Amino acid sequence: MNEIQTTMVTCAGGMPAFVASPIGIAKAPVIVLLHERYGLVQHTKDLAARHAREGHVCIAADYFYKHPDQDALHRGEAGYDLTDPEALEYMETAIAEVKHVECADLGRIAAMGVCQTGRHPLVLAAHRPLAAALVWYGAAQDREWKVNNRYPVALDILIESVECPVLGMFGEVDHIISVDHVRKFRACLERFGKSFHVEIFGGAPHGWLNDTMPGRYRLESAEAAWRTQRAFLAHAFEPDRDGSSIRQSYKASISPSYDFSKNVRYE
Repeated sequence: MNEIQTTMVTCAGGMPAFVASPIGIAKAPVIVLLHERYGLVQHTKDLAARHAREGHVCIAADYFYKHPDQDALHRGEAGYDLTDPEALEYMETAIAEVKHVECADLGRIAAMGVCQTGRHPLVLAAHRPLAAALVWYGAAQDREWKVNNRYPVALDILIESVECPVLGMFGEVDHIISVDHVRKFRACLERFGKSFHVEIFGGAPHGWLNDTMPGRYRLESAEAAWRTQRAFLAHAFEPDRDGSSIRQSYKASISPSYDFSKNVRYE
């Protein structure tokens, strides 16, 4: 693991961002990290620092910084309906800011979205070349496929435009995203010939990566998924990676008595 340095910065337009970078690496790939519905909280900063310890420059911007009640947002008592165009603007702003990090290799950028922002790495990948799009328990429920003011492009159209490998991490007992939702997401990636790894972790509820929420956190699944992501990124960030072949894999642990209607929210 690398020693790291962290700092808070203000991006163009006034958007705050937490930047973590490894020390002693000449050129490090970049992770654009998007937060959960709670805004830029400690959990997201912890993930950014973890990425940096593994040799990546990570910028975690506050995509909900315009919300008037940040405390309520952080407590989960308020929400912010981030639109795709708004998310794209902010992600590009974050990328522009990370140019100031001396060791950042802007030729190797991946984006990671979690929960509400799970679709936004795909939005960015449909707009510009990326090394990888990392989706954590988001971008699969029914609303993602519909066109409206928040989502002006349906998910299948976004996926068709994505050229980079896609990682999808999901939980079996998620109360928002069902196994059928995940299968639809996987089938869309297959239909358009995308490289991907999609995985469903048995017994994992929504939010199972978040170790600041004991009711949701599942240590074994979280660590296994992170190892999978680490290997996925190592391949995606290879400077001479062969992009001429499609790599697709799907792994799932699902109970024979699985019943989505019985899945519940954990805190």
